[in-house]
Amino acid sequence: MADWKMYTITTVQVLALLIIGLFITDNVLRGIYEGFGIKFEGNVWVNWFGVSYLLYFTYTIIRGLLINKKSNYLKTRMTSILFWLLFISSIYAVFVPFVKGENPF
Repeated sequence: MADWKMYTITTVQVLALLIIGLFITDNVLRGIYEGFGIKFEGNVWVNWFGVSYLLYFTYTIIRGLLINKKSNYLKTRMTSILFWLLFISSIYAVFVPFVKGENPF
């Protein structure tokens, strides 16, 4: 029963971070890209998921290292290879347009 409660809370947190990520992508990242002369067009959902996952990563690291130090659930998540591969992919999705000068997605 406790596992279902934890999974439900995690699902709500992920959905909330997706909504916040959409807001940041549309209002903040668009302005930053356009300020650097990068057109904000194409498959911008890739950038959106990149921003959302960066928020999820930051939330997990702060919660796991500072708030709930003894949580096995967060320790398991932070030691997952997929967690770190998605982090690297999200950094790529958000920052590669600065290197290429365009949004390649």
